[in-house]
Amino acid sequence: MLSGMTFANIGSLGVRSGNREKLVEILTRRSPLLAELGCLLYEVGTNEESPDTVFVAELWTSAEAHQASLQLDSVRAAIAEAMPLLSGEMSSQRFTVAGSPLHD
Repeated sequence: MLSGMTFANIGSLGVRSGNREKLVEILTRRSPLLAELGCLLYEVGTNEESPDTVFVAELWTSAEAHQASLQLDSVRAAIAEAMPLLSGEMSSQRFTVAGSPLHD
């Protein structure tokens, strides 16, 4: 169940040509610790119309839980591994979830 305090982050990461699948592999590695910290959803995707972009949709129990995840050694290591693959083009939209027609 989601509450009005659920934190969402929807973003895109530009990748250097030919590195999209490597970035997807890094971002989709299993991490049970994320769920323990409050990650409700972490989906990674691609779009053939944007071959040098990876999209990420995250839902967290709170913005604080999201921030706490960035302190995990495994997350910090993944960020360091991913950085050389990135082109520098990024977007991020963060918001508090107001509700959903799928559940109360």
